[in-house]
Amino acid sequence: MRKAAKVILFIPAAVLIFFIFLILAVRLGAFGRLPGEEELRSYRGATASLVLSEDGRIIGRYFHQNRTNVSYNHLPQHLVGALVATEDARFYRHRGIDARSLARVALRSVILNDPGSGGGSTISQQLAKNIFGRERRGLLSLPVNKVRESLIALRLERLYTKEEILTLYLNTVPFGENVYGIEAASRRYFDKGTEHLTVDESAMLVGMLAANTLYNPRLFPERALRRRNIVISRMEGQGYLQPEEADSITSLPLALDYVNLEAANPAGYFLVQVRREAESILEGVYDATGRRWKLEEDGLLINTTLNQRLQNHAVKSFHRHLPPLQEILRSHYSTRAGEMLLNDIAQREIQRLNLTERASDTVFMRVFDWEGSYNSSITVYDSLLQALTLLHAGMMAMDPLTGAVRMYLGGIDHHTQPFDQVTARRQMASAFKPVLYATALEMGIRPCKYYDNDSIVVEDYDNWTPVNYSREYGGQYSMAGALAASMNIPTFNLFLEVGYDDVEHMWDEMGFSFPLAKTPALALGTAEASIREAAVAYAVFANGGYRVEPYTIVSIQAPDGEVIYHREQSVTANRILSGQSVILMNAMLQKAVNEGTGATMRSAYGVTLPLAGKTGTSQNHADAWFAAYNPSLVIVSRAGSSTRAVHFVHGAHGSGAALALPLVAHTMRAVQQDRILNNRFASVFPDLPPALEMMLQCPDYREKGVMDRFLDRFRDDVITFTEQETPPRRRIWPFSRRRSRR
Repeated sequence: MRKAAKVILFIPAAVLIFFIFLILAVRLGAFGRLPGEEELRSYRGATASLVLSEDGRIIGRYFHQNRTNVSYNHLPQHLVGALVATEDARFYRHRGIDARSLARVALRSVILNDPGSGGGSTISQQLAKNIFGRERRGLLSLPVNKVRESLIALRLERLYTKEEILTLYLNTVPFGENVYGIEAASRRYFDKGTEHLTVDESAMLVGMLAANTLYNPRLFPERALRRRNIVISRMEGQGYLQPEEADSITSLPLALDYVNLEAANPAGYFLVQVRREAESILEGVYDATGRRWKLEEDGLLINTTLNQRLQNHAVKSFHRHLPPLQEILRSHYSTRAGEMLLNDIAQREIQRLNLTERASDTVFMRVFDWEGSYNSSITVYDSLLQALTLLHAGMMAMDPLTGAVRMYLGGIDHHTQPFDQVTARRQMASAFKPVLYATALEMGIRPCKYYDNDSIVVEDYDNWTPVNYSREYGGQYSMAGALAASMNIPTFNLFLEVGYDDVEHMWDEMGFSFPLAKTPALALGTAEASIREAAVAYAVFANGGYRVEPYTIVSIQAPDGEVIYHREQSVTANRILSGQSVILMNAMLQKAVNEGTGATMRSAYGVTLPLAGKTGTSQNHADAWFAAYNPSLVIVSRAGSSTRAVHFVHGAHGSGAALALPLVAHTMRAVQQDRILNNRFASVFPDLPPALEMMLQCPDYREKGVMDRFLDRFRDDVITFTEQETPPRRRIWPFSRRRSRR
């Protein structure tokens, strides 16, 4: 009996001595340095920088850990009650360690082996774990980490009030899906700020803390609902809810408003541009300690130019217009001939990318589909075949007066198709023509000057001949009529008169970066440009003749509200066009929308907003463009596949009017029906002065007169492009240098 008694007394004594030595060892730093009071007092966890639209809504985050801090006064009291009742009922009665909870765990969990007894860690101890994590130490991992957390919890309780500890805890606790802190969780699962959470929503989020994957409401809604009701029951038991309140809330369904901006963000492409601009801005900006600001850690507030309502309308236009056309494009290549062509292109791409040996390898990837993207195991070769027939599109809108980017859609899906179509360079086709026509106006050529529409052969360029899209020839078109109807032959004849050098100068002045090729086909739009560059160019027409640069960031604020950057609007701008040329261009391009190739904006889509614009369709319908504008908005779209070899067979599907224009039309029709946006983006063009109005009073088309037909007998329809100061007959200064009349 005495021996048994000694053994019974020895075991707890040995355990006690072990823990005393363990506490001393941890305190003295044998298992790593404990954080000091200064470190704990100055703790500031890495916080995501928030990106806001111009109306203050969160559209994205930059982070290592997705966390946004909130202050205690933004925490609803029912949220605090749910947390305390569920995680640490005696929180307000202990100083970091709850001896009663430890005794309960020791008795029920260890001795009675009751798995439902709950944990013994206080909120303060859990906070220590959230901040500093846990390290693996073999068999001693659990006791060493528990002692460390207890010692840190005691220090935290000395340094912070209970309210501050609760705030720190809720700002650091993980909720799964790489979401940290209550604010990020509230935005993820309910698309609202923490202060707007209801009791049932707070209970659900607190319930997730026990096992954030097991009780994830998106993955396991039934489990999450049961866990939420357990939290509500504990709130009632601790007096935070009356019985009738608890019963009423328990009967509510699980109502999520799940938003994962990292997985599917309608502004994903825009955020890439914002990041680049922000990193450039922050390159030489330092905080009060002389440390450079870090986008992923310092909780900056980035106010941008994006109009979220306009962005959402644009996204809807993509989803409405592109899916049926995607099916049509794939149907073109479902025939045997189409499959052979695709295989030939794929083989060349495999060789170009040096993937011949890996072509049959299977890869696991996310595959885009308008009905819903999905994960799939697919060979490298088959994935390339799918990519070749994928229809891409991009669209951008900006304020022509300031350059503020109001809408930015760089593609059909940023997650699976990250390549930005807004910055990609594509052949402009007839969307280039306004550059030529603006140059002509600057040289003093009048809109009512007529140009022949007869067939021409350029002898020294492989007998190249310009062809009208309509295949109609004969007669003459006024300059204004040729632009509105996008007639190629009259445009080419205008190009002969204007000359290459002045067009090149205008091209450079308007902000295009791609060098122009000195070929006759340039007149019809073989030049390449990006959607962004086209928007800058068309903004020159919209704002009275000035070139502005696009920007995305209005200001950047530090977490304490200090403004560390604010964009100053430039008081001077580079004038590109004279006022008279701008007014005439606007009149001619309004004509293109009202009567010409862009007329379906009015007739088919019912858009009545003041707009000028131009379509563009490159050879074989490989690139479809549409640019539209008024004095308050410029919007440009382009659509087509990733390679010019894959395209629509018919213009009914692949022309600028059929493929690119509807993206703008659906968006602008939504703007027209949106009272807020209509008031903002429906600016009218200034009235034409009488003198300039007279310059446009002529028929678009006329038959040739007797004298013109007589002179045609002596003209050669075969011309050459040689640089001559005095070219014979129809060789009218094709590439001679002439000074623009500015």
